[in-house]
Order: sequence, then C-alpha cells, then structure tokens
Amino acid sequence: MNPKKTILDLFIVLSIAVFPHLELMPFFSYSIPIIILVLLALKYRKETFADIGFSLKRFEWKAIPVGVGVALLTLAFMQLIFFPVLENFVTFSEEDVALYDAIRESKAQYLLLVVMGWVIGGLYEEIVFHGFMFTRLEKIFGGRYATKLSFLVTALIFGAYHFQLGAPGLINATIVGMVYLALFLFFKRNLWYPIICHGLYNTAVMTLIYLGYL
Repeated sequence: MNPKKTILDLFIVLSIAVFPHLELMPFFSYSIPIIILVLLALKYRKETFADIGFSLKRFEWKAIPVGVGVALLTLAFMQLIFFPVLENFVTFSEEDVALYDAIRESKAQYLLLVVMGWVIGGLYEEIVFHGFMFTRLEKIFGGRYATKLSFLVTALIFGAYHFQLGAPGLINATIVGMVYLALFLFFKRNLWYPIICHGLYNTAVMTLIYLGYL
C-alpha cells in the first residue's frame, strides 16, 4: 500500500463528507471543488471516472426501468413498512427541516430542487460516494473483507452526511444508500443504475413533500 495514495484518498473521503456542511460556498457549488479533487486523485492513480463505474459508454437502457422500479419499491417499503414499524418503538421529535420548507415554498423552488435532486443527488453523490469513496475504502481496507467493510462504512458515512434532515432522514439515507450501493455492485459496478434510482427516489420524495404527504 502506497502511504501517499492512502493519505490522499483519506483526505478526499473526509472532504466529501465534511466540506459541503461547512457552508463555505453558496447553494450546491461545493460539488465543483469536490469533483475536481476526485478527478485529480484518480489522475494521480492513473485512473478515470470509468474506473469507478461512471462512463457514458456503460449506459444501459434497462437501467431506467430497473432504477425506477427499485426506487419506488424502496420508497414504499420505507414509508409504508419500515418507519411505521420503527415508530412503534422510537418516538421522533418534530423537526423543522429547511430543505422541506424550501420544497413547499413554491412550485418554482420545488422544480429547481427536483433538478438538483438529479444533478447533486443522482449524479454527484453517486460518483463521489458509491463510485469514488467506496472503491477508495476498498483499497485502504484491502484483504478478504474489504468490500463488505467498505460497504458498511460508506453506508454509515452517507447516512451521517444527511444529518441535517433529522434522525429519520439520517436513518433513511443510511438504508437507502445501501440500496444504491447494492445496485452498483449487482450490476457489475455500473453507476448508471444507482444514479437513476437515486434521482427518481429524490424526485418521488420531494413530490410527496410538495404535495403535503410527507
């Protein structure tokens, strides 16, 4: 294991998880320096985005029905089964989540955030978390259980990354993040499947929030 590469990878993993929450840049512009960092780290290893599962050539049309189907089934499970059962044992306090308020504010705001749900959620987060972070952690852990450990750690970091959505949002992100990562692995590390699933899931959730069902 190359210590310099490991330190670089850990630095970028930390940057992915922490930098956006420092609110040093407006709106979702934090994604630009993070993507540049990821690109530079890949270049340092003589890799490209294709090596972490993202390539236009790898797009498959079946990723659309698969992504849509998995997103809707996951949403139904989380809202109709998982949380109703969990709430029999845990009481969640009512939290004023700024993002939810922004979605309900106006149709224009809702539509803008749906677009960002695809660009930042579907595309950016899948590339940096389930493409880059997951594969870097695999290299860092190494050995027989590298993939399993990386799966668990990536899911936990992805969930914690959404702490601003409150406890239910954090739990939801952790579990749904596992679904995205499982899709990535099941379809031979092709990011198009989780990208479409993630984007559609975000759209469905924001639509339900806008309509007052969540």
